Amino acid sequence: MKDSPGTPKAHQRRGASAAASSRAPNRKVETPHPSPEEETPAALGFRFPAEWERHEATWIGWPHHTADWPGKFAAIPWVFGEIVRHLVKGEKVRVLVQSAAHEKRARDILDRVGAGGDVEFFRIPTDRAWTRDSGPLFLKRDHELAIAGFHFNGWAKYRNCRLDAAVARDVSGVLGHRFFPVAVNGKKFVLEGGAIDGNGRGTLVTTEECLLDQHMQPRNPGLRREEIERVVADYLGASNVLWLGRGIAGDDTHGHVDDVCRFVNPRTLVLCRESNQRDPNYGVLAENWERVQGMHLEDGSKVEVAPLPMPAPVYFDGQRLPASYANFYIANAAVLVPTFNDPNDRIALGALAELITDRPVLGIHSLDLVWGLGTLHCLTQQQPQP
Repeated sequence: MKDSPGTPKAHQRRGASAAASSRAPNRKVETPHPSPEEETPAALGFRFPAEWERHEATWIGWPHHTADWPGKFAAIPWVFGEIVRHLVKGEKVRVLVQSAAHEKRARDILDRVGAGGDVEFFRIPTDRAWTRDSGPLFLKRDHELAIAGFHFNGWAKYRNCRLDAAVARDVSGVLGHRFFPVAVNGKKFVLEGGAIDGNGRGTLVTTEECLLDQHMQPRNPGLRREEIERVVADYLGASNVLWLGRGIAGDDTHGHVDDVCRFVNPRTLVLCRESNQRDPNYGVLAENWERVQGMHLEDGSKVEVAPLPMPAPVYFDGQRLPASYANFYIANAAVLVPTFNDPNDRIALGALAELITDRPVLGIHSLDLVWGLGTLHCLTQQQPQP
């Protein structure tokens, strides 16, 4: 997150400046006709599936922006290769690349790490590789898919996000899926995929720090809680929103929930807890734990909650990084969990394995990856099986 004017170096990686490159997808991109505002996805029977539901594919953006990982970028494509190696065992992997040359570099790495399988490349240029937040957010109705067209504005912090903001619409054109642009009072509605997590049954979890903030990084200035809840009900089919308080230290997205709390089945959340009372995360996570105790699901039943530990604080170049086991990704063939050479790695993997029993739980070494201020969930976006 670099080169945002007036922003200290330690807080600039996701918003690093990128030269405006022309879009040259290797498949024709057509802009779908927008749907009438009264035809909301929920009214038409679409919903936001849970991550553990069967995928057709996982989308990733192949890394190219060296300033996202200053001094460590050389290692990052190899981490991506390891991620793809596990993903292709159970689903397609669809990779966004900048150009033919960029695609060739990605192919070379995937070949060398043995990530053979169903990998497809799409030449849709991006500003950076955080596909969870800027990529397509898929909806499902029976055997039909659509894409919710939320706006991406660089986490309400960084200006250079023009390419990323067009990715979801471009993907809908390539795939031929219906695209629902989301607007409130004539203004585009901003929502990143990492700001929410859902159980596929109509309940979402998010944080007030991210979606209700009106001062630090306001996504939708002036909108109230009730208006935001109406948007996610209309466009994601989520009539029940669980509001946590704040996110973890080191997270420059200002409160993304995917570093804090995640659904692991329709009734159960895992919620990070910090045991060190001197750590800045201790009080934040304790308050979130208290909030969850009184929360209910879409059917009125009480939420089940299980603790997930935090690793010891991870610092690099004097900066606290958002290291969290909650940033796992549930793929068809495995649950991929970031690990940090920490004693709690084993505890976190064991806790998730007890809760998610239908696929193996695997650790992916993420100490280099988290220098980009995000890890596995931040880099992936699921496309449901129709």
